[in-house]
Formats: sequence, C-alpha cells, structure tokens
Amino acid sequence: MQKLTIPVLALAALTSCRSSQPGTPDAPAKHSAATGSSATSRLASVQYPETKKVDHKDDYFGTPVADPYRWLEDLDSPETKAWVEAENKVTFGYLDKILFRDRIRERLTKMWNYERFGIPQEEAGQLYFSKNDGLQNQAVLYTQQDGQEGQPDVLLDPNKFSADGTTSLAGTYFSNDHRYMAYATSGGGSDWQKLKVLDLKTRQPLTDELQWVKVSGAAWYKNGFFYSRYDAPKKGENSLAGKNEYHKVYYHQLGKPQSSDKLVYEDPKMALGFRTVGTTEDERFLVLYLTDGKADGNRLAVRDLTDAKQANKFTTLISSYQHNNSVVGNVGGQLLVLTNYKAPRYRVVLIDPKKPQEVNWKVVLPETEQKLEGVDQVGGYLVASYLKDASSNIKVYTEKGVFKHDVALPAIGTAAGFGGRRNAKTVYYAFTSFTYPTTIYKYDLASNTSTVFRAPQVDVNPSDYVTTQVFYASKDGTKIPMFVTHKKGLKLNGQNPAYLYAYGGFNISLTPSFSVARMLWLENGGVLAVPNLRGGGEYGEAWHQAGMTPHKQNVFDDFIAAAEYLKVTGYTTTEKLAIAGGSNGGLLVGATMTQQPGICQVAFPAVGVMDMLRYQKFTIGWNWAPEYGTSDNYNQFQNLYKFSPLHNLKAGTDYPATMITTADHDDRVVPAHSFKFAAALQAANAGPRPQLIRVDVNAGHGAGKSTKLQIEEWADIWSFAYQNMGVNPYKR
Repeated sequence: MQKLTIPVLALAALTSCRSSQPGTPDAPAKHSAATGSSATSRLASVQYPETKKVDHKDDYFGTPVADPYRWLEDLDSPETKAWVEAENKVTFGYLDKILFRDRIRERLTKMWNYERFGIPQEEAGQLYFSKNDGLQNQAVLYTQQDGQEGQPDVLLDPNKFSADGTTSLAGTYFSNDHRYMAYATSGGGSDWQKLKVLDLKTRQPLTDELQWVKVSGAAWYKNGFFYSRYDAPKKGENSLAGKNEYHKVYYHQLGKPQSSDKLVYEDPKMALGFRTVGTTEDERFLVLYLTDGKADGNRLAVRDLTDAKQANKFTTLISSYQHNNSVVGNVGGQLLVLTNYKAPRYRVVLIDPKKPQEVNWKVVLPETEQKLEGVDQVGGYLVASYLKDASSNIKVYTEKGVFKHDVALPAIGTAAGFGGRRNAKTVYYAFTSFTYPTTIYKYDLASNTSTVFRAPQVDVNPSDYVTTQVFYASKDGTKIPMFVTHKKGLKLNGQNPAYLYAYGGFNISLTPSFSVARMLWLENGGVLAVPNLRGGGEYGEAWHQAGMTPHKQNVFDDFIAAAEYLKVTGYTTTEKLAIAGGSNGGLLVGATMTQQPGICQVAFPAVGVMDMLRYQKFTIGWNWAPEYGTSDNYNQFQNLYKFSPLHNLKAGTDYPATMITTADHDDRVVPAHSFKFAAALQAANAGPRPQLIRVDVNAGHGAGKSTKLQIEEWADIWSFAYQNMGVNPYKR
C-alpha cells in the first residue's frame, strides 16, 4: 500500500540548533561579534534599513497587543519586496566582508561533490532510484534491471524541469500493473504540487497534469488514481500565503482533463483538516484519513472497492481524532493498522471492516518499551522499525506477528526503507549516522542478510570522529538524551566551537543522520550536539505530549539545559556556542534567545514560527493548533503570549549574533514570520552583535532546495558563526 504521512510542520532542510537548561542566564559576551579576534577581519558595524512602524493593535480577551510590522505580512506589496531587497543587501554586504567565506564555500563544494543515492524501488524486475552525481541541483531518477550491472537509464531529470534548477521531483507513485508512474513536481520549494504521469513502457509523458495539489499522494486504482487537492485560489489571492481550506479527494482517470475528475469525498461543513487516501496493493480497499485541525490524530475509514454495495460509502474503523492511525496493508480481507490508540508507543492490530468494533480487533504486534516508528508489509513479512533511545532497531515478523529475527545494522544510527510488494524477496534500505555517509543496502528477507548496494565516496574520514550519547537533566529533572559528535581526542577545555541543533515537536523523531555540511564544522574542530527534546516522537506519545500545549515550555527548558550541559562539561563556552533550529525548531531558537539572551554567542532561527498569535491564519498553519493551541482560546492565548518570540523581544537587550533564514516561496511557515521578527529584533537589540535576515529567492521551506542554494546557505551559516565566535577555521 502507498503509505501516507500527513505533514504538519516538517523539518526544514537547513539543519539548525538549540540549547536548553535552567539557571541564571550567562552574562552577555562583551566583545562585538562583528569585530571578532585577531584571527578574523574587522567588520564595520551594521546599518540596518529603516523599517517603518504602523499603529496597529489587536485585542485578545482584553489584552491589547501591538503589531507594528503587520504590513510585512503583505508579501506581494512593493514595500515588502523593497524591504526584503534592502535587508538582503545588508546581510550579503556583511557576509561578503568575511575573509574566509570563499574558502568555506570552496571546501563545501568539494565535499558535496560525491554520488548520493536514494532507496531503490523494485517494480516488475526494474529498479527505480534517484542519484545525484555530486553538484547537480536536483537528484535524477534512474531505472535499471534488477541485478543488472552497467549504466542505468535516466527516467526523469528534474534539472530540466526549470532553467534555474529550483523545480524538484516531490514524489513518485507506481501503478500496481507497473505500467505507469504518477509523479509530483514542486516549483521553487512551494508545498503546492503538480501531478503528472509517465508511461513506463514508452517512457513518454501523458497529457495528464493536475494542479492545486497539496498534502497528497497518488493512490492507484484501475485506469487512474485517487488524490487530494484544494480549489484554485480566488482571483487576486496570494497562493503562497492564503489560508488553505476545504481539502477534497478526487479520482482522476488517465487521459481525462482535471475538470472531469470525480469528487470522492468532501466535508462542506468542515473547512479545516486534511482528507487523504491510499489504496491497498491489491486495489481492494480505499483507505480514508481525516484530520480536523483541532486534535492531534486522525479518523480512519475504508471502502471495499470490490463491493458494489459500498460504491459511495466508507466504513469507519476508528472514529476519534485523538490518535494516529494508518493502514499498513491487508490480509485475507482484514486490515493491518498501526495505531497509538491505547498504546502510546504504538502497536499493530488486525481489523475486519465487516466487524470494525474494538472488541473484534486482534493484536498482531503489541506495544513494547520501544516506540514503533513504522511497519512495512512486504514479501509475506512485517518489517517493524523501532526506536531505542532515538536509534533504529529493525525486527522482522510474520504477517501473524510471529518474531523471526532482528536486522543487523552496521552501527548505532538510522535505518529507513524496507518497502516493497507482497511478492518481493528482497528489499532495500538506507543506513546513516552522524559520521556514517548514507549507504544503500539490499536485504534478503528469508536469509536475513544485508549487502551493500551503493556506498558513497566522501572526502571525509569517518574514523576520525566519535559520537556518544549522553543523558542530562532538564529543569524539572527529566532525563533528556543527546548525541554529541566531535573529533577523537577533543580536549574538554571549553574552547571548542559548538553547534547545538534540535527540533522538539510534532511527534518527529530526530535520529542520527549524515550531513556533509556539518562535516565541515566537525573537521575544523567543532562539536555537534543534537538533543532529543520533549515534543518529539522518540519515546512515544507521552514524550510528544510533554512538549505540546500547554507544556511547550518544557521543550525550551530541555534545550536550555542542553546548552548548559555542554558548558559545564567543558565542551564549549557561551562565547563559542551557536544554537540552531528550523521550522518548529526556528520557534525553539526564537523562544530560547528571547528567554535567555545570554545563553549563546550565535543564533540561527530558520524558517521559524515566530508570531504565535497569528500563525493559524496562513496556509496550513491551522493544522498546528493541536501542537501549540491558538490565540482564539483564552487560556491558550495566555500560554502562547508568554513564549511567542516576536512578542517577547525586549528593547535595550544585548541579543546573540543572529542570522534569520527564510525563503520567498515558503508557503508552510510564511516568511512574514521571519520578516516581522527580524524587524523587531533589529529595533530591540542594544548590543554590538549583528541581527541579520537572509532571504532565499525561488526557494521554500527546505524540501527540494537546489544543491547550489544549499552550498551557498551553509557557507554563509558557518562563516557567520566563525566570524562572531572570533574563530578563523583556516588559521591554526
């Protein structure tokens, strides 16, 4: 079955960092980051553009809240565009003066120039996989006969989708007869997608092109597929900022225009929420997932497509929106369902659609102490991916839940993949860790053996580095795990530059992964620290809920505690600590630096949710209400107002050197969040350190960002960090 994930606030492509721990804030560093030390060039003080203020106030339950930069929410206005241009001019003018920036960019370009492979998918004896030769802006989709050596054939080259390489391949969906492949494209990093179709026999595109697709896959059935979309934006409405409402499910028949697509499901009484679908591999069942924008889970319903009596009827399997449920596959007319209902760390149950009542459920994989991250039904087995202290633990079971064996992994890290058809004998998976470049393995299900399919050749030596996992106490005593990576033989003298990155939200598990960009930091003696904060999914739903509204402060406390741990153990000091995070992690950094401005030297809030009182008014922001709460509710407003980064900046404060990053096509966390925060931060800051905003053009929330833009952004991030820490990475 085509597995569906309902995206909420996904990780940005830009890695970021944060820190957390209680106690008295460190005194702000006294030297100017713009000046640096003798190892760096002297930079002139930053002159920010003049940013006008308007007299605008909103009333929240009797509390007046000023919003002087409300005009920056109008992303299409000439004023906003002129402001962005002026801010970028200041930012890049500052970065251009950093003497070692070109060397960092050159080194990143060299490190980035290696072959990177995606996880292959086998269809009728053909392998389909992505590969980036090194510096291509987008990975290319190839096909090759399974087991065959030699040069694979190019099937789709996204680098030809647009002149500047900013249109990406956002998803591929193979028909069950192996004849067609639907594929999604995304332009400039937007969440809006177009669905197109390729004939795999002739390798020619069909005329089909479906627009205004968002939060959707393509679920094949007969001569077409089901998908989800919104109505086209009204004339004059900004498609990148307008609120997305009334998600609908359609069926598209190949060769027909989109205007003739059949409406399969809508709820005209419910403006918010997603309606997404999947089909089982045998095309017997159509599975409907429903969210309501209020609770954190989804309802689950199913239609038997072989039963004429159910032609336009769905049978509800799980009616509550309070839990997360997904169909893994089907066995003998019954459905395998992964759920956290009565199992915070998840379990798999077998549900008969003809008798869906809970009393009739059969437990196939019971809940364990480890969180069950996902399950694949493949080759007559169930491959279950568990998390053990934020690292992968893979187990294989029969379809009836009988344990067969563990999958031996090369190290502590992250394994992903294992998908395939019911008749597959082998599957593919990727393994990665902080210093283990992503390697593709071929796995034989029956013999329980893995062999390397593709191993990258990277210009780094992983054996030079070590990763340890530590557990530190947060403000309330909760033990928080954290991965710490650095060169072997590192001296704990407090003089090491440290990059603290975290996320802490939306049930997302932050597991070990390889980043060539972060290797530049490590090879120059830096420390990489990645804590698994509450709000994530590493230990199941209880861990997630401990970082949701009204407990969001726990996440910030966990991050602050991580920063303090790095200092008291001698890894670093305040003057050499950078904190970073993207998306929900951008909120984390913004909240941390406003609550404890003296906690670090450098801050990188990326594509962050900074205006917690208005986030729900843009695009799919309403979908984050279960995580945060909204300002429409009195108690939730009181909570949000306490930590909203935009509203907790204080005039006359010495803030860390900050480089906010966002993009003009980000339609998940609209860039107005970052625009308003940057304007307010520049106005409030009383210290000498720079407060900059870097706005990418023709880029979005992170997914699909071209290689060129990634290298440029990372070169600027590391240059800004080193400059403001007074460190020249190329002068020993």
